[in-house]
Amino acid sequence: MARQGFVPYLLGNDFHRLAFVEFGNPAAPAVICVHGLTRNGRDFDILAESLADRYHVICPDLPGRGRSEWLRDGGLYQPPSYVVALAHLLAWLNKPVAWVGTSLGGICGMMAAAAAHTPITRLVLNDIGPHIPAAALGRIRDYMGEAPATFADLAALEAHLRAVHAPFGPLTDPQWAALARHSARPVEGGGVALHYDPAIAEPIRASVPIDADLGAIWRAIRVPVLALRGATSDLLTEATLARMEEDGAATHVVPACGHAPALMDAPTIAVIRRFLDGA
Repeated sequence: MARQGFVPYLLGNDFHRLAFVEFGNPAAPAVICVHGLTRNGRDFDILAESLADRYHVICPDLPGRGRSEWLRDGGLYQPPSYVVALAHLLAWLNKPVAWVGTSLGGICGMMAAAAAHTPITRLVLNDIGPHIPAAALGRIRDYMGEAPATFADLAALEAHLRAVHAPFGPLTDPQWAALARHSARPVEGGGVALHYDPAIAEPIRASVPIDADLGAIWRAIRVPVLALRGATSDLLTEATLARMEEDGAATHVVPACGHAPALMDAPTIAVIRRFLDGA
C-alpha cells in the first residue's frame, strides 16, 4: 500500500514541496525510484510493491510533476535543480540508499552517485548512460511539443500515452489504465491534462539537440551499477551499453521495448531485485 508524503526543499530563494509515495517498512534498507522526463513516481508502483517485502521504497515526483509543486521559473526545470530537490529527500531519509532511475531519473542518479560522500550504494540505470545521441533528444523534444493541452476524458489521455509511450513495452490494459489515471489532472471547465507543468519543456525547446556527453560524471561513479537497455532503444545505444559493461557495469537487455522499459514485467523486476540484493 502506497503512503503519501512531502519534503520541503530550498531552490534559489524559494521553498517548494517535493511529493513522494513510499512502500514497505521505513526501517528496512532504502531504495529510491526516480522517473523519466514527463512521468511521475507512480510509474514504479508494481516494482515498489514487488520490493516492499524487503526494502523501504520511495518514489518521488520530480519538481513540476505529479503532486510536487510547480516552479515559478520554467528555466529551472533542469537536472541540477532536480538533484537539489532529491538531495533534500536523501537528507530526510538519512541512511544509505540504492537508486533506480529511468532516463532523466537515471541522470539524476548518476549525478548523486558521482558526488563525494554520496549515500548512494547501488545504482540501476534504466535506459540511460554516459552518451545520449542528439537524434534521441530531438525526438523527445518533438513529442513534448506535440502533446495536446487537454483531453476530453481519461480514455483520450490513455490513448495518447499508448501511442507516445509504446516503447515502454507490451503492457496490459490494467497497467495502461493505471498509468493514465496517475498521469491525469483535472482541468477547470472540464477534461483532463497531463499531470505536469507544461513549462518543463522550456529548457528543452530552448536548446538545439546535440550529443550529450556525461562521461565525466560516469567516470566518477564508484558504486556498483546495473544498466538496463530496451532492445530497440534509440537513447541508450548498443555501443554505449557495451562501453558501460567494459567499465564494470552489470547489464541486461529488456526485450520487446525501446525507451524506456516500464519495469513492470516479472523477469526485469527479478534482475533488479538480484542486483539490489547483491547477488
